[in-house]
This record gives sequence, C-alpha cells and structure tokens, in this order.
Amino acid sequence: MTTENLAVASVATKANVYFDGKCVSHSLTLADGTKKSVGVILPATLTFNTGAPEIMECVGGACEYKLAGSSEWKKSGPGEKFSVPGNSSFEIRVSESYHYICHFG
Repeated sequence: MTTENLAVASVATKANVYFDGKCVSHSLTLADGTKKSVGVILPATLTFNTGAPEIMECVGGACEYKLAGSSEWKKSGPGEKFSVPGNSSFEIRVSESYHYICHFG
C-alpha cells in the first residue's frame, strides 16, 4: 500500500536540491520525532550515499536500483519499498519521474 499522506509533520520549506536539480526533496519531522524526506528524482542515473539506514518508498513513477556490493538491478514501483543499510550507497536509474518517501531509521 502506498503512503498518500503524512499527518502532523513539520516541513522544511527550503528544498534539498541534489545532482544539479535531478533530485529535489523536502525534509519532514513527524510529531513523534521521526525524520523523513519526500521528493522526486528526474530521469537520470545517480549514486546516493547513506549515513543512517533508509527505506525508499515509491509513491509514483518507477526506478531501478542497485545496492552497494551487488551487481543486480532491481525494479521498484508504486507501493514498493527497498532498504539501504547505513554507511553504504546505492545507485538508482530513473527513466520516468520517481516520487518517493525516504524513511530514515
């Protein structure tokens, strides 16, 4: 099931812009202190590094991703999630806009 709404959140009004505008997100803090970001990745192939573990949830569009140490590209579409360990990285290929929620944990 795709998350459609995050209730009672504080939203950073300044966008996080990465890779010359290929990825744009906003940081959220929920009432319980949980941190998330909501954004979109435009068509590109990008590499992201993680500090904390992350769960990427697709809420629109699609992507292919490859975790550090893997040679296998996997697909993720609406309602699907993939986990990335902390202190790691992942590559993401997007051919249509990929709308996501990043759950930090």
